[in-house]
Amino acid sequence: MLLVLLFIGLISILGQVVLLRELLVAFYGVELIYVLALGIWLFWSAAGAMIGRRTPVPAAASVMRLLVVFAALLPLDIVFVRALRLLWGGVPGAYLPFGHQLLALSAALLPMGVVLGLLFQRAAKRFVAGQAPLALAYAIESAGGLIGGLAATLLLRFGASNVCIAWLGSFLAAGLALGFPGAGRRRLLAGGLLLTMALAVALALSPQLDRAMTQWNHPHLIASRDSPYGRISIIAQAGQFAVFENDALAFETQSTASEEFVHMAALQHPRPRRVLVAGGGGGGIVREVLKHRPLTVDYVELNSVLLEMTRRHLPEDFHRLRPNDGLFIHHADPRRFIGAGEDYDLILIGMPEPTSGQSNRFYTLEFFRQCADALAEGGVMAFQLRSAENLWTRTLSFRNASIYHALSSVFSQTLVLPGVTNTIMASQRTLDPRPRTLIRRYTERALRARFVTPSYIRYLYTNDRFFQVAARLEVTAAPANSDLRPICYQYSSIVWLSKFIPSLMNMTPSTLMPAGPQWMALVFAAVLVLGAGFGLGRAFPGFRRLMLVVWAGFLGMVLETMLLLHYQAKNGALYQNIGLLLMAFMAGLAAGAYLMSRTAGSVSGRRGGHGRRVGRMLLIACALLALGWLFVVETVFGGGLLISSGLLFAAGALVAGLFAYASRMDAGDQVRLVPALYAGDLAGGCIGSLLASLLLIPFWGMAATARLLALLALAALVLI
Repeated sequence: MLLVLLFIGLISILGQVVLLRELLVAFYGVELIYVLALGIWLFWSAAGAMIGRRTPVPAAASVMRLLVVFAALLPLDIVFVRALRLLWGGVPGAYLPFGHQLLALSAALLPMGVVLGLLFQRAAKRFVAGQAPLALAYAIESAGGLIGGLAATLLLRFGASNVCIAWLGSFLAAGLALGFPGAGRRRLLAGGLLLTMALAVALALSPQLDRAMTQWNHPHLIASRDSPYGRISIIAQAGQFAVFENDALAFETQSTASEEFVHMAALQHPRPRRVLVAGGGGGGIVREVLKHRPLTVDYVELNSVLLEMTRRHLPEDFHRLRPNDGLFIHHADPRRFIGAGEDYDLILIGMPEPTSGQSNRFYTLEFFRQCADALAEGGVMAFQLRSAENLWTRTLSFRNASIYHALSSVFSQTLVLPGVTNTIMASQRTLDPRPRTLIRRYTERALRARFVTPSYIRYLYTNDRFFQVAARLEVTAAPANSDLRPICYQYSSIVWLSKFIPSLMNMTPSTLMPAGPQWMALVFAAVLVLGAGFGLGRAFPGFRRLMLVVWAGFLGMVLETMLLLHYQAKNGALYQNIGLLLMAFMAGLAAGAYLMSRTAGSVSGRRGGHGRRVGRMLLIACALLALGWLFVVETVFGGGLLISSGLLFAAGALVAGLFAYASRMDAGDQVRLVPALYAGDLAGGCIGSLLASLLLIPFWGMAATARLLALLALAALVLI
């Protein structure tokens, strides 16, 4: 059973990763979907673990049957997620209503979660029946998850599509079912063999199947490919090309947005000789920059797959991305490239809207400081924010003001040009608001554009909205957008919830969550209530054990959520590396559970003083880990893959240590404890993920969440 548990962990994490990627694309790239989906996954896994909890040691055939069911369900689930918008009649490019989103997430994750929860329960019962400790079964399954996370990451990195990885996971599950020791039922074996053969054919045809399913949402598809940062799709119709990233429109070839952005920013500089373009070059920004005849243009593209597809499928006269004596193309993260020490006259940020952690990282206080350091004297930086030409909701005002306050805290001068899309410029010198100066430069440079003309320049700088927008941003109270408090998550959460509760669209986060003394009073009240509840439950050993497991799952999931979202805010590569990060967490689970499984006997009772000290140390370590993470990210450039993986490993080890510790409290029949403890751990994780993704991180920020988590970990000391 040891190898079976290992493979269950492998296929579980492999299936989880591919489904998370598909759901991210289905909901337009907002990473909060990852955490919501993890919470719902844990809920259904807990439900599965509780099915037949009073059943004695199950037969081998029941485990084999569940493996076959998993192998059949994973491909069907991928098909279901790809078809979500069609099934719910969604408007192309628009979010489904929030209620439909939760229903779709639940429906997509229900079958897989229930099957895998039940699968681990039955396999663990068979393993524990051989006198092995439950903690060791948990460790082995987690070690399998480590392998699954690594496989999911490496396969994508080396060019395998997400669909291909899903088919491979199903193929492995079907193969494991066929080789399961002691199953020996002919009909079951025959069904498993037929399914394995069908999956082998599907694996060979995965490119064609992937393209066919992508066309459900993009009928005029000419190319689609998974990249480290998301899925890139290109469609073409009647000579117009549109590029989508995670199914959200990135740019299209008939737009004049690049003209307005580039020319209005470049005309603010008397002679832009050295220009940096951070992203968006494939959308025509580089083409427009070259019209100003700079000496050099450094175009930095984060996503090399996007650049390759743009060059291959879009007309060259649109993007002009052929290197020459003045144009240099770099495949790099702009946040790292800008720190190279070059002095630029003009920096243009062409990254997507800050609606996700991946793109929000280019609109934060920290990034603006990098840009300010990279500008030459009198240099200008510019970016765009989509808004509304006439009416701004409070939520939109709050989002834009948060980014504006981050910008104005770094640059002494800012200028906002209104429109459906606002062009925002910043410099350490005075920006010229006089249209005649800009028109003179426009004429001297002999610019030719379809949309930006001298008349349009004069209109932009003299209409009423030019003054109104800047005034609105100045007076709107909002915290500066930063890596530790990304505005994108607040904004996305309110937009989601407003689909379900429309009145929220005109509320700001400050009206939804208390701050200052109110926040502190609420936190301490929650800690006191929890501590009192835990204290009252000490008289009931079963309650203590279950609550400790629930609390371990809760603490671990909130920690995992903070680490995943902060990694995305710093690096933007969660789509590719979520498998590695989950692998690190699973490795920690395996290590923590294994080490605790080596502890002999009960950890409570009159002789359990040493065991109780271990339990207290684990909870104190959880509090210190939350505060330690905060210290790391606030004092150094934390959040890289190595640091995030190490912290996730530590979080997993502590969670598994608490799970194993609870399983040995007044230890009795280990087989009897499997369903309740495993379900309690998953239920706690579900609560933690939902609270962290919808409430704590969006509205309080990561720093306040980390401090709250430390207090909650200490409150659980009453249970030991």
